[in-house]
Amino acid sequence: MPEQRFADRVAVRLGDDGVAEVRLSRADKMNALDAAMFDGLLLAGEHLRRMHGLRAVVLHGEGRAFCAGLDMASFGRMAQGQSVGDDLADLVTRTHGLANRAQQVAWQWHELAVPVVAAVHGVAFGGGLQLALGADIRCVAPEARLSVLEMQWGLVPDMAGMALLRELVRADVARELIYSARVVGGEEACRIGLATLLAADPLSRTREFARDVAQRNTDAVCAAKRLLNASPDADAASLLRAESVEQQALIGSPNQREAVAAALAKRPPVFSPPA
Repeated sequence: MPEQRFADRVAVRLGDDGVAEVRLSRADKMNALDAAMFDGLLLAGEHLRRMHGLRAVVLHGEGRAFCAGLDMASFGRMAQGQSVGDDLADLVTRTHGLANRAQQVAWQWHELAVPVVAAVHGVAFGGGLQLALGADIRCVAPEARLSVLEMQWGLVPDMAGMALLRELVRADVARELIYSARVVGGEEACRIGLATLLAADPLSRTREFARDVAQRNTDAVCAAKRLLNASPDADAASLLRAESVEQQALIGSPNQREAVAAALAKRPPVFSPPA
């Protein structure tokens, strides 16, 4: 499928294997978040939600960095007491289900039906880190630098960072990162839970992981993501029932039968494409 661009900031391409690559494409500004980048990410997310045959997503940045966070021009306007844009004038109104517009930029990856893997190199600061936190898995370079940077600008994480961080790091670690706004490297990010995997070439590693996921029964992968997303807030009884509902739907389904047949025959499975 040919590459599609959104708001001249985000490029999306679906491969024959069902893996879509989403590339932040503002390399001259280290993929910083401006109004057009917000537009591009939201349009790309909507495009992916409607995409047939999607099995996994790789999210990465072009050039020297994953995403440097909100662009400096926006902070300059804040310093002058000016609005950073109409889209951010009213943060309290919910515009995307649970989220406002800025939160949806990160939260949409959490809600997407298929797994999302972020490849982080260079920097992931502030909103850029929150964007990466929306992914199911983050693969970082050892020299990458990550920071919950909002406190440096007199702000709090507000792109779903609070909801996403609580699943990844201990509560006291989250507080330390938020209060201090300090920068952590790739190795520490993995150690404390901000990141999942460490790789010299994060993009190659995420592509490898996504291709492996794409070769699994997508019905089961999506069911697993639904269960994992529900688990932090669900009580035990609700989660146990949800497990049973998902499993009952999977057992005996065409793709589940194919998974068993392929495993027994020691051959690659041939699954029906996802809707």
